[in-house]
Amino acid sequence: MSDGVESRTDALRLQEILQQKDDRIVALEADVLTLKEQLTWFQKQIFGVKSERIIADLDNQSLSLDFGDLNPEEVQAEQTEEIQYQRRKPSKNRGKDTISYPDNLPVKTVELDLSPEEKVCPETGNALVRIGCETSRKLACKPKQFYVIEYVRPKYASKAVPDLGVKTAPLPDAIIDRCPADESLLAFILTAKFADHLPLYRLVEILKRSDVRISRQTLSKWVLTLGAALSILYDAMKEQILESGVVFADETPIRLQVKGKSRCQQAYMWVYAGGGGGDPPYRFFEFELNRNHEHPLETLKEFKGVLHSDKYGAYEKLAQVEDITWCPCMAHVRRKFVEAENGDPDLRRRILRKIRHLFLLEKVAWARTAEERLRIRQEIEKPLLNQLSEMVEGRLLAGGLLPKSNFCKALKYYQGLAPYLPNYLNNPDARLDNNVAERAIRPLTIGRKNWLFVGSEDGGRATATILSLVQTCRNLGINPQEYLEDVLRRLMGHPAQRIHELLPDKWLAAKDQSNNDTLQASLQDGLS
Repeated sequence: MSDGVESRTDALRLQEILQQKDDRIVALEADVLTLKEQLTWFQKQIFGVKSERIIADLDNQSLSLDFGDLNPEEVQAEQTEEIQYQRRKPSKNRGKDTISYPDNLPVKTVELDLSPEEKVCPETGNALVRIGCETSRKLACKPKQFYVIEYVRPKYASKAVPDLGVKTAPLPDAIIDRCPADESLLAFILTAKFADHLPLYRLVEILKRSDVRISRQTLSKWVLTLGAALSILYDAMKEQILESGVVFADETPIRLQVKGKSRCQQAYMWVYAGGGGGDPPYRFFEFELNRNHEHPLETLKEFKGVLHSDKYGAYEKLAQVEDITWCPCMAHVRRKFVEAENGDPDLRRRILRKIRHLFLLEKVAWARTAEERLRIRQEIEKPLLNQLSEMVEGRLLAGGLLPKSNFCKALKYYQGLAPYLPNYLNNPDARLDNNVAERAIRPLTIGRKNWLFVGSEDGGRATATILSLVQTCRNLGINPQEYLEDVLRRLMGHPAQRIHELLPDKWLAAKDQSNNDTLQASLQDGLS
């Protein structure tokens, strides 16, 4: 009996050992697959194309969806347009003069004439007759010209009553009291740093080439002071964004120098794009020391409307707020499936194809009226989203997925967002993706590679304030230096209750109206 018991015990022990080895093999295979996916991703980042355009074998597939009363050629044309820009096809103007410049630029005329000997006919010896001229134009430039503004203020006094003192005309309002730099130079410094991404030490070298010497410490003080002075416009922009009803949000790390130490810590810069519509005018940056959820929750506590973002936990909390409709980003969903190259190739291909069709339909929808846009979404895009959700849910229920695989993570990422993805269907100003915020934050990442870090918390807040104004100007096609110079001159004397008039979009509208009025007046004078 004891031998039989021992035999059974040994058999069970062997089975247990074999099972442990089998489990170990499965775990190791999963680890190998995960490492292969990571290796593939790193190789693509270093050597491959980073575009998220859908895999190559889809490019030759025809669109098989029923587009309703939409013209399939119109959708295909939008697709062709996308390929044209992404592949950067050669311009039709290759070899032609593509330079353009305003007609009112000053012209320096240089006449190139023949010598007196060449003005004689070699056959008859008679003088040649001038029959016209040939003109060629070249755009030229000269180093930036600096000049000094000298304010001369006559002084007056009463001979009869000298105790009345001396009277002089007041100086113009100055954004920085007793500053030796004019607002035009201050606007140039801000534009160079926050639009052209020049660090201050490089700006010092540029000024030195014109024999203008300003220390980096002085430039830094001016930037901090101007950031504080412009904060009233910054607050007004934030108020306009919160009242707009549609906001796009994102965040990115930024380095902050630790005071008294030669090292940096990681801080964060949030960006909120808003101000109205699906292509909002404002780009609002906000500097914070960390990435805690409390920051966007505090910023958007009074916001009511549609919020676009990625799947960061703070935005998921905002999705639970009654007055906020959360629209997560489908571009992030697509990225997850693009990176999931191992798993179920056929299902991945079908999911990516449907996501691609959604983006093509959105291009068509945004070329139509708001009513047409909603109709396209409800009749064509909504069934597509439903099919996507069914495909993802069915595959997860089927099981057999490696939990650590990118494909399983992509499916679960979609599943977590599935209740919120259809939210954009019901608002004509909502979008399928959060690319507005992604594009808005790109200039900051470019600047970050140049000036590397902010020197203090005050510097971070000044950076956020000035970036908000400068990048909003760039988004609206406004020359940032022209805007900043005008605003810096007017800000101190402008009524606080009408400060919104100096925001970039309102400033541009007023400028266009003034130009129209001037044109109309000129036409009237000409007619009279």
